[in-house]
Amino acid sequence: MNKVNEINNNVTNSILKRFWSSDFAVIGIFSALAVLLHLIAIEGFGYFRDEFYYISCSDHLDFGYVDQPPLSILLLKLIRLVLGDSLIAIRILPVLAAGLFVFLTGVIARELGGKKFALLLASVAAFAPIGNFFLYNVYSMNFLDHLFWLACIFILLRIIKTGDPKYWLLFGLTAGLGLQNKISVLFLCFGIVVGLVLTKERKHFRSKYLWLGAATAGLLFLPYVLWNMAHGWPHLEFIHNAKAYKMVATSPVEFLKGQILYNNPGTLLIWLAGLWYFFFHREGKKYRLFGWLFLSIYVLLTLQQAKDYYMSGIYPILFAGGAVLIETWLRQKQWTWPKPILIIMILVPTLILIPFALPVLPVDTTAKWMQTVGLTHTSGENHEMGILPQHFADMHGWEAMVEKVAGVYNTLSPEEKKECMIFATNYGITGAINLLGKKYNLPPAFSGHNSHFFWPPKRHTGNVMIIVGLRKKDLENTFKEVIIADRTNCKYCMPYENNKAIHLCRGSNRTLGEIWPNVKHFE
Repeated sequence: MNKVNEINNNVTNSILKRFWSSDFAVIGIFSALAVLLHLIAIEGFGYFRDEFYYISCSDHLDFGYVDQPPLSILLLKLIRLVLGDSLIAIRILPVLAAGLFVFLTGVIARELGGKKFALLLASVAAFAPIGNFFLYNVYSMNFLDHLFWLACIFILLRIIKTGDPKYWLLFGLTAGLGLQNKISVLFLCFGIVVGLVLTKERKHFRSKYLWLGAATAGLLFLPYVLWNMAHGWPHLEFIHNAKAYKMVATSPVEFLKGQILYNNPGTLLIWLAGLWYFFFHREGKKYRLFGWLFLSIYVLLTLQQAKDYYMSGIYPILFAGGAVLIETWLRQKQWTWPKPILIIMILVPTLILIPFALPVLPVDTTAKWMQTVGLTHTSGENHEMGILPQHFADMHGWEAMVEKVAGVYNTLSPEEKKECMIFATNYGITGAINLLGKKYNLPPAFSGHNSHFFWPPKRHTGNVMIIVGLRKKDLENTFKEVIIADRTNCKYCMPYENNKAIHLCRGSNRTLGEIWPNVKHFE
């Protein structure tokens, strides 16, 4: 028996030794660290505004929504059915995706020929982008978007490396599913077309598999196009209104600064080295398509005055290429001393900036820390800013607001409660009331904001309404009686969510059918 145990121990030790000396162990270190860090902050400061909206969308499954295709919503519905509505339940997939993002970046570096230090450096760089810490802290289509970009890039790398055109079929399937998650995959496809045209890889245009892959992607995307067609192209209206009324125009200089800050200033050397690798290095030039891919998307999004994070899915290929180049250069010089310096160069600003993007500190400490570091915060939108950056501010005030709405509702008679309908100006308030208001037995809340417009009330008369967010003078022409019953009060939320009037309205002089077309608000 002792000999058997000894053999088992030796086998186990041998397996562990091989694993810890393998490439995947190197990649896995910072992948695991990313997951652990996000697990610590998984509940953060509470539900994020958009999460309420996505939960509402998952209660109305469809082939599309005003602001997004349906894939992430369908996935959220499955999560809720299995795990429930808690923050841990809906955020566990983004947490795991944070680790997968780092891991796949290391795998791409390995595919480019990187050895252990290149894998480590690429993984550290993928771990470090400051904007990604928040992106993987909440449920949205964006964490899936990253993974679809990474998967497409990896498949494209395999196409170039192996010369096997059949990979285009897999690419088409992946891109098509990505388009059913977020249409930003079109940016990636645009960059790939430019890269193909400008390099010797244009030979793939003669392959039937490329066109079959493109057709596959198109067919998968078609249901969302048809949904838009059937509903009067709401997504185009949404994009137009967001650009015209909501988003702050970004200059080319601001966009570049945004890329540096989002990806962490400590990674700048790595991704610039990646560009050099793909354009000028002897080994990297065979993958020059990726250099043109990055530059074409960068120019396109700069011209569109896009948000910083729209490009975030493309940086892993630059991190991988840059890590391989730096490793090769250090090997040629026979230098080892810069290796720890490069890692520290990335991790020090990461440690300083993490609290700006991930709720790892108490809220008061977070606000003081930002003042101490001297960080200013903008939202990229036309809104007055509060104490916290918008991504943190939008996690505050919801419970207190719903409690106040419940207080107003409980002043009604039993007869009025049966007739009462709640209306709110935006999807955050509406979704919060519908999710958090269950424990107060509140009736459903409605809104004209984005996809809520397509879910109008059916049994309500509008004769008794609680309305959150509108001005009293805008309601007095519609109702016989308008009372400001209460106001929201929140120190840390966005200023436009603070001191909002909660109106109790009675005696509508118009039917809801007459009112509803005027409440549409796509933005």
